[in-house]
Amino acid sequence: MSSIWGDRLKISLFGESHGRAVGIVVDGFPPGMHVDFERIRLEMERRRPRSAVYSTRRKEADNVEILSGIYRDRTTGTPICAIIRNSDTRSRDYELTSHLARPGHADYTGFVRFGGFNDFRGGGHFSARLTAPLVFAGALAHQFLEAKDVFIGSHIYSIGSITDTPFDMTGVSREQLENLRRMEIPVINDSCIPDYLQLIDEARRDTDSVGGIIETAVTGLPAGLGTPFFGNVEGKLSSILFSIPAVKGVEFGAGFAITRMRGSEANDSFYMDGSRVRTRTNNNGGINGGITNGMPVIFRVALKPVSSISKIQDTIDMEKMEDAKLEIKGRHDTCIVPRAVPVVEAACAIALCDIYLMQFGNAHI
Repeated sequence: MSSIWGDRLKISLFGESHGRAVGIVVDGFPPGMHVDFERIRLEMERRRPRSAVYSTRRKEADNVEILSGIYRDRTTGTPICAIIRNSDTRSRDYELTSHLARPGHADYTGFVRFGGFNDFRGGGHFSARLTAPLVFAGALAHQFLEAKDVFIGSHIYSIGSITDTPFDMTGVSREQLENLRRMEIPVINDSCIPDYLQLIDEARRDTDSVGGIIETAVTGLPAGLGTPFFGNVEGKLSSILFSIPAVKGVEFGAGFAITRMRGSEANDSFYMDGSRVRTRTNNNGGINGGITNGMPVIFRVALKPVSSISKIQDTIDMEKMEDAKLEIKGRHDTCIVPRAVPVVEAACAIALCDIYLMQFGNAHI
């Protein structure tokens, strides 16, 4: 088993949802970068449960303890190790049903893969709790990128069948992305917020859950980042985005809708904007041949409805290998989408940081 991702910048996740702590090792981060700890705190705060309508009642402080790799507020160039202690666990919620495979979860696949020796409490190492240290690493990567005027921001494109206004894919601005980052429920058209919350609350009262789509934009990336085929920008981003629990789809630019266009419509025509090369449309999401073209990189991430619901469901007893019924107890989100926004942005920042370091090395800091 490997919980390591990256080429030049490698991250290694460790810990379990109900263990003593979860954590991450960030290897390959360049030395000398000043670390803004308040920025790290704000990013961690964005991931924590807030609204009672959609969030779990499990409350963790998510204070990051840095064990190595940062000295006198600057990165040293050695591996950065950080832990986040688990303090609000209720393992008894999982003990009585440990032999039952929760539908939609990794209980059965984990049981088969690890022979039943994996820590099942709260999902163990499969848990979304592991996204907390991912957000910490992303906060460092954000600071690395923003020093190069690269900014990442997202909005909740949809929850269920309700949708927000999409990004103007040729007109995304840094200011727009920064404004979105300050919103608890980031949207472009705030008239959809009451509808989002109502839909989530209806699912909660029905002991069910809902999913949605996050749309992310990256501004300030120069043309020429990435490589064709196996090191391409879409591949790097997708590989880490799909590591986020509940992510079931990733699309760039016009995404699957591009299949309904003719080539003359799908192609993004180039033009000169003074000394800058731009495209009149951005159906390809700022990437051609796996390499950035200087336009905003736009992608969308689909997140499935939360698997832990209180309805009685059909399942199997993994000890007796027979059919069974399951009614899940415990504290769970009704909709993970709002809390997943900073996680998606963190994963994006880590991938782009890796691409930068692969292409330019530490000399490009």
